[in-house]
Amino acid sequence: MSEPSRSQAAPPRIPRRFLFVVPPLVGHVNPTLGVAAELTARGHQVAWAGMPEVVGRLTGQGATVYRCAGPVLGEGGAGRPPDVRGPAALRFLWERFLVPLAEAMAPGVAKAIEEFRPDVVIADQQTVAGGLVAERLGVRWATSATTSAEFTGALDGLPKIGAWLDGQMDEVRGRIGDPESTADPRFSPDLVLAFTTEELAGRPARAGDRIRYVGPSIAERPATTDFPWEWLDPARLAVLVTLGTANTDAGARFLTECREAVRARAGRFQTVIVDPEGVLTPDGPDDEDVLVRRYVPQLPLLERVSAVVCHAGHNTVCETLWHGVPLVVAPIRDDQPVVAAQVVDAGAGVRVRFGRARAAGLGEALDTVLYEPGYRIAAERVGASFRAAGGAVAAAGHLEALAAKTGGHATPTPEGDR
Repeated sequence: MSEPSRSQAAPPRIPRRFLFVVPPLVGHVNPTLGVAAELTARGHQVAWAGMPEVVGRLTGQGATVYRCAGPVLGEGGAGRPPDVRGPAALRFLWERFLVPLAEAMAPGVAKAIEEFRPDVVIADQQTVAGGLVAERLGVRWATSATTSAEFTGALDGLPKIGAWLDGQMDEVRGRIGDPESTADPRFSPDLVLAFTTEELAGRPARAGDRIRYVGPSIAERPATTDFPWEWLDPARLAVLVTLGTANTDAGARFLTECREAVRARAGRFQTVIVDPEGVLTPDGPDDEDVLVRRYVPQLPLLERVSAVVCHAGHNTVCETLWHGVPLVVAPIRDDQPVVAAQVVDAGAGVRVRFGRARAAGLGEALDTVLYEPGYRIAAERVGASFRAAGGAVAAAGHLEALAAKTGGHATPTPEGDR
């Protein structure tokens, strides 16, 4: 049978509208950027609902961002004491940040849906206003899951915490959603996009029929940070140390110990330490092999390093493994212990105790992942699974398929007709 001619290729796509509802958290916005770029390249319209001060800085000029109010983690009442961890940290996160965020964002999300009229709303898993308001207004919605911790049954051993969290969902639904619904706003009934793969996350314990593992959505980001690339010697190994953007309040001691560990290995490899809040005191002699920066262009830097020390934030872990780089993980709170366990189970890194790690132990952990080849082999295996999953291209395809079920642009139910 002869191959079809190019003129008989797939019919042209019907332009659709997609609205991303995101929190003011960099690690939750970044994965949406590649998906949005792919949707735009396919001829669709894309917009965001969130805080322009955060979202606009990441999406770059020209993006449509509908303003939503809400707290920012680390500011005001949402600021967590550094020693709040474990179940207490999870409770604090929902009570003092995520639930207030949902209630504050709900009016802005509703306005965005009514003005933009999306075919599909893509709601971040921790921005439950997106799913609740979309459901209330009769618009299809998908979940953007920037962490796989919710899939793994991590709360199965903590039934009281799980029941309490279910109660929080019920209460916030009664205030901003459809009180008659029973759907969990963290899991769309139609589509859950997971920016990981089972190679790292393992088999899901819940919502497995709706989860589509697309791997990390890696895309170019607006250039906002200078970096002295000439400082890095391409003939030498390099290490990146980072605690992300929301953990430096707890990180002064840990970063200090990391600096001592890599100082003790001066001459063997170079190290870049990210210190956004300037918690490292400028003590001791000048470091020829240690560079401390407030901000770094993380994706380009990951192409140059041989190991990463981090807090096991899902975004940082997945971007690191995408590049086939092994990790030393020191989880602090929230989903980080779950993600750290996934890294260790995959053989792609070593875990250390954040609160007790000392320079000697950190140095040994770094030596292990740098010089024992099994860790890099495992990291490369996970990275290969990420690339095979399709990333932003696969995610865009799933969203197009969901949008096709709407039959045309959504017509939200007016607020007064609820």
